[in-house]
Formats: sequence, structure tokens, C-alpha cells
Amino acid sequence: MTRSISPSLQATLDLLNAMTPFASVSGQLSQQRELAQWLEDWIRQQLNGVPVLPVSLQNDENTPPLVHMRIERQAAKTLVLYNMYDVMPATDEGWEFPPFTGGMTEWPGTGAVYIARGAENNKGPLAGMLMAIKSLCDTGGLDVNLEIILEGEEETCSGRLRRYLAQEPCPVPPAGAVFFPSLCEYGGGEPRVYLGFSGLSGGRLRVSGGAWGGPHAAIHASNANWIANPVWRLVHALHTIAPAVNSGVIARLPVDEAANELLHTLAENFSIRDELRFRHSETLSVSGDTLACLQQLINGAVLNISEIRSDPQQARGVIPHSASAELALRVPPGIDGENLLADVRRTLSQAEFGGVELELDDSYPGHRFPRNSPGVDALLASYQLQGAKPQIWPWAPGCAPAYTFARIAPAFLIGGLGHGGNAHGVNEFVTLHGLERFQQSVTDWIRFYTHDSSFSALPE
Repeated sequence: MTRSISPSLQATLDLLNAMTPFASVSGQLSQQRELAQWLEDWIRQQLNGVPVLPVSLQNDENTPPLVHMRIERQAAKTLVLYNMYDVMPATDEGWEFPPFTGGMTEWPGTGAVYIARGAENNKGPLAGMLMAIKSLCDTGGLDVNLEIILEGEEETCSGRLRRYLAQEPCPVPPAGAVFFPSLCEYGGGEPRVYLGFSGLSGGRLRVSGGAWGGPHAAIHASNANWIANPVWRLVHALHTIAPAVNSGVIARLPVDEAANELLHTLAENFSIRDELRFRHSETLSVSGDTLACLQQLINGAVLNISEIRSDPQQARGVIPHSASAELALRVPPGIDGENLLADVRRTLSQAEFGGVELELDDSYPGHRFPRNSPGVDALLASYQLQGAKPQIWPWAPGCAPAYTFARIAPAFLIGGLGHGGNAHGVNEFVTLHGLERFQQSVTDWIRFYTHDSSFSALPE
């Protein structure tokens, strides 16, 4: 690598490199606890943060700890900085560097990159966020009270976080905004500002053999004329709930006037080709002009199937005794996800689906907020300061637990410059240039949020 690295970027890379070896994956509780304690210690030592909910006192639950730290500056404004330390699973196969070791290299057309699990989602942004706070602290520029909340269940519906924030009284004081620093120059395109997020329900459909005609234990496939197969029953249930012709879309929301106004502006310069390239696809599953495609991207409640399995697996000559499908229902704000789940349960209660059960792990609704909410203009200004032209979306097709913060602040903003990619996939990366832009944009956002007048002269 020939790229020179500034001292501030090197410090962020060092922090990211220290976090990378923690395999903070769902189900690896010891690794998650170790990283949570490490983060609490770092914030206490480097930022003079005070633990509100010490990690050491959270060993009684079989869930990853929350990190809740407070930096009290006796300031007029309070800001919540939210982030996550959990990452998706990964094996070494196909990676240029072991995913929980990480490393830097140069990619033609992309430039210098840091590759590791979590580099984009979301250990890279977490490192940049913490170093942005440190730079403000070190220079005397932190003029806002901070509540820092880091969770280890973002990928699995944020159950502990939602229960924590639902307490009376709420352990987090009222704030002007909640900010979720992330790399928002998706695919290297213009940065995005989302005025809301979709909700998420995660779980599975499970079919076990028994009285309905399936086997109690796996048996030879020659019995298929007599003995029903759980996999076929599962496939039938899935198709009834969400017909394949609709690609899992089970409901659509008419886009209201406020959302359509933003989409009209977005469609003027939006490139579907670039978006498909970013999403590693070449074709759309919908048709129409750019505006219609954007409407369909955000207004559908979609049931995604990530895995179908049977027990026993890879046994071609047997009828399995059970089958299951891992599901995630993503629901835009404005559609009642609980009603959709009730409809699914009513369908499964029919006699033809005997033995099919819906197991729900967790669930939360979508949430949106107005364009004039506190913090939105400051985020736009932080982008414009570095020459970016932000896109404003009515809400994200992706999910985040925005609703759970609604009692604390009027806005939940995900934001930050920076280009990364392959989140949840092989060779997840962040560009070094993008990480540097990200850290600066977070620093600027906090500064602009704190001092409204500092960005009033910036162009629209």
C-alpha cells in the first residue's frame, strides 16, 4: 500500500483493528460480553464517560450486554449516539484476510481498503464515531451532553435495548435527536438521509412430523406414497402466506403526499443502474419509471426467507422428520406488522396446515419523522461541507429500532459519509478514504447540531 495515512485516520484504524478480533456474533455470548466490557472501559478511560448501566452488572441474563455511557458537559443540549457491536457470522472461506483478523490492501478502482467482518457494518463506523468524540474532547470542542448506547442485538431485533428504553422512568433523559453513525455513501454514491425506518419481525416456520401424516423420525424415501413429507408441507405454507410471484411482498402502502414529494425530487437524479450494481444485481423485480421503482422499493411489507432446512440434512434418500424456514418480515412505517402476523397465524390455523407453527423471536414496528425534525439540517450540512449532495428519503427500506427512541427524541437519524461494502458477505470492507470522510462528517454533525448558527450560511 502506498497511501499515506493521517494520524487521526491511523488512530481510528488502530481502534478498529483492536475491535475486529472479537467474534461478537449472535450466540457467542462470551465474545459479546468481552467486547462490551472492552468498549465500556475504553469510553471511560479515553472519553471520561461514566457507566449508567455497568456491563459487569449484566451477567444475569442470557443476552448481550448494553453499553450505556454518559458524558455530562453541563450543556444546554443533549444528544444520543447509538451504535452496535454485534456482527454477522463469517468463516475464512473466500476472504482475503481472516474476517476476525482483518487487514489492509489496495483494490483496483476502489483504492485502499480495510477488510474484516464489521468493517462496514458496524465496527468501522463505531470506531470512527468514538474517535470523532475523542477529537472533540481533546480540542475542547464537545459542547453537548452525550448519551452513548451500544447494543449487541441489532441484527436480531434489539430486544434488550427495547426493554431497557421502555422502563419507567426511562434511563435515558430527553434529547434533541438520536444519531446512528454509519457509512451512508452506499456503493460510493451520494450520501443518504432517511426520515424513518422499516420495522422488523424475525422468526421461523417449523413443521414437525406426527399425527398429520408425517414421520416421527426420518424414514426411507420409498415410503413417500404413504408418509407425508414435512418439507412439502412447509413449502405449501410459505407459498400460501407469500406467493412466489410477489417475491415475498404481502402488503403495500399507498405513498402519501409528503413521501411522494421527496421521492419526486430523488427520482430526478437517481440511477437505478448504479443502485442495482451496488446491490449486486442486474435486473429489477418490478417495472416502471424511476419514481414507480422507488415507491415500490420502500412501500412493501416483504417476507424474506433466508434459509430452509430439514432434519436430517443432506440425506437424499430419506423423508425428514421436520423442516423449518428462517423468516424476516420487513414492514414500512404505516403498515401494521402485528395485523400482518395475525393474518399469517389465521392462515396457519386452517386444517391443511396442521403441524405448521410460526415461532416469533422478536418484533418491532416501523417509524418515521418530519423533514424539519431537529438534527436533519445539521446532518445535511455535514455532507455539504465536504462537497456531497445528499439524497433525502421518506424512510429506509432497511430496518432499525427507531421507534424505541421516539419517547426520548423527535428524530432518529442514521448518517455519515464514507464508502464501504459487502456487509453480511465475504470481504466486507471500508475504504480508507471513506473512513476518513466518515469521521470528519460525524465531527461536523455534532458541531453543527450543537451550534445551529454554524451551518446557517451553507448552501441548500
